[in-house]
Amino acid sequence: MSGMQVEFLGTGTSQGVPLIGCTCLVCQSTDNRDRRLRCSVLVRHPSAHFVIDSGPDFRQQMLRSGVHRLDALLFTHGHKDHIAGTDDVRAFNYLQKKPMPIYSDLRVQAALKREFYYAFDEHRYPGIPELHLVEIDEEPFDLLGVPVVPLPVMHLNLPVLGFRIGPFAYITDANAIPDTTIERLEGIEILVLNALRKTPHPSHFTLEQALEQAERIGAKRTYLTHLSHQMGLHTEVSSTLPSNVELAYDGLVLGWDGPSYL
Repeated sequence: MSGMQVEFLGTGTSQGVPLIGCTCLVCQSTDNRDRRLRCSVLVRHPSAHFVIDSGPDFRQQMLRSGVHRLDALLFTHGHKDHIAGTDDVRAFNYLQKKPMPIYSDLRVQAALKREFYYAFDEHRYPGIPELHLVEIDEEPFDLLGVPVVPLPVMHLNLPVLGFRIGPFAYITDANAIPDTTIERLEGIEILVLNALRKTPHPSHFTLEQALEQAERIGAKRTYLTHLSHQMGLHTEVSSTLPSNVELAYDGLVLGWDGPSYL
């Protein structure tokens, strides 16, 4: 592969879409674009293949996308819908015969050690996931040969990291983007940004707020993710969006060949 690909593994909110027991039009939709697993992307870069966030649907996402190689996990924050599937890296431990590098800040490391305590015990049970924690902060870093620029944002009172990889930027679970992060987004081609629903929410951008941020950032193209069933049907919402903004959906693949978006 000469360039980079990004696949949307999940574009839904913390409960996914459809919700258990819900009979709304979105949850009953037969359009596959309205069926959303928990939020995650797979980055296939010439230097490394890695997933940003491994939520409760991680196993299903890996199977659905036919992933046979995974070089690392990269985390935005430690909420359950973004880390709950980490145990399933055991399959890659077995296939690749080595621990899985986990790139995250200290907050996420603390959450992983709490949720998957057995992976860090002194007396380890056979078959548990093998995790190699790699600490990151707000400074640019190298992920197995991939230059990554963290994008600090706020999720109500919780600091969250988005990430820029070349012409691509990924921000989820945010309701505020500081000016210093906007500076790190200069010249971006493709922006992925969360937009939970149309009505206000205390810790996520609404559709209107996400569109305002997209215009502020000025990417050539913006894809909206972390969408709840309250956003509305994919086809109906899509018809109202600016020409350079789209709703992302599970299975959507974006590709680059060199510096330009395809």
